Amino acid sequence: MAVTDTATGRRTPDRYPTRIADRPLLIDRAEPAVWSNDPGLLSADDLASHQRDGFITVPQLLTPDEVTLYSAELDRLATNAGVKADERTIVEKTSQQVRSVFEVHKLSDAVAKLVADERVAGRARQILGSDVYVHQTRINYKPGFGGGGFYWHSDFETWHAEDGMPSPRAVSISISLTENFAHNGCLMIMPGSHRTFVSCVGETPADHYKESLREQEIGTPDRESLTTLADAHGIQMLTGAAGSATLFDSNCMHGSGSNITPYPRSNIFVVFNSVENTLVEPFSAPSPRPTYIGARDFTPLPR
Repeated sequence: MAVTDTATGRRTPDRYPTRIADRPLLIDRAEPAVWSNDPGLLSADDLASHQRDGFITVPQLLTPDEVTLYSAELDRLATNAGVKADERTIVEKTSQQVRSVFEVHKLSDAVAKLVADERVAGRARQILGSDVYVHQTRINYKPGFGGGGFYWHSDFETWHAEDGMPSPRAVSISISLTENFAHNGCLMIMPGSHRTFVSCVGETPADHYKESLREQEIGTPDRESLTTLADAHGIQMLTGAAGSATLFDSNCMHGSGSNITPYPRSNIFVVFNSVENTLVEPFSAPSPRPTYIGARDFTPLPR
């Protein structure tokens, strides 16, 4: 099966079919997770870990002063009436507190500078072996006593099905602005799960993204597949201080629990895609999601 790019007319084969069969399927990944051995901020051991596990951590990406700066910026955005009313802002189902703000690098000059910072974009270029562009940015708030969780999922499954990303040649970075404890909804990853694509069941309804950004139901793996991956790879809870960061492959199986503690958890989340992996038409959706969720401006970030 293949899709046609309406802009170029080229046909792109679908190596990762999903949401088209009546039963799930585990597909071995064809592409590497690390596309270059070029020197950079990541060491050879870092790159080997990313290739093996699908993620790496940076213990102190931001300085304490930067954590204070960006935390204040997140507070400003969360309390801004115009931002809360914007379609790019997602609120919690029950509390109506801000859950996520998408395309945040276009709402905040401070975040835009951080996205382009060599400490951030440079690491993505090193992993992906090419120039990169921003596929998605968002800030995630998980307030104490009510921050909702994110169910197990592979980002690539959604980006492939609904945005038209051909292959998992993309990397995300989650930059923590609060301490991540095991008990306040920290990121959980199945190490090595990026080597297996879980084809999901369930046709993609039109415009369902509006609800899925609050609570994803379409494109979530079945329990048997999740158990198979967890039994094979285990589950790692990624804790760390404010200012730490995790880079993880687009096909990592990951999620996070809800936060019923008094301790909030917030982060800046940036997705970099290779300029050699630009989007085509969605592989398993009637139309692409809005560009504030999956960008279609493929301009490389300047070096």
